[in-house]
Amino acid sequence: MIKNSSSGTEVKVLAQHIRMSVFKARRVIDQIRGRSYEEALMILELMPYRASYPILKWVYSAAANASHNMGLNEADSFISKAEVNGGALVKKLRPRARGRSYPIKKPTCHITIVLKEKSKSFLNESKI
Repeated sequence: MIKNSSSGTEVKVLAQHIRMSVFKARRVIDQIRGRSYEEALMILELMPYRASYPILKWVYSAAANASHNMGLNEADSFISKAEVNGGALVKKLRPRARGRSYPIKKPTCHITIVLKEKSKSFLNESKI
C-alpha cells in the first residue's frame, strides 16, 4: 500500500500468517526500526537469526515497490514503522502411547514494515 502524507511518501508491506514466533520476529524487527534502508539491509544480512531472511525479503519488497510505483530513491528512505503482531495458532495433534494425543501449537505472526522517504529538512538536519 502506498500513501502520500504531508511529511512524505510512505510504502507499507504487510505479511500475514508467517510461521514463526512473535518473540523471535520481534527480536529482529527491533534492531531495524528507525534505521535507513541501507543500514537495515546490512543488519539483516549479518544477523544470525532465522527470522532475519524473510524480513530482509519484505524490506527489499517495500523498497522495490517504492522505486517502481512511486519513483522514489531507495537511498533516501528509512524504516519509519516496523511491528510484529500475533496471528492465529495452528493446532495439530501428535499421537502418543496408549491411544492418547498430545496437542502441538504452532504460532504465526503478522509483520508490518513501513518505508518512508526522508524529507529535505530531515536530510539537512542530519548533516549538521
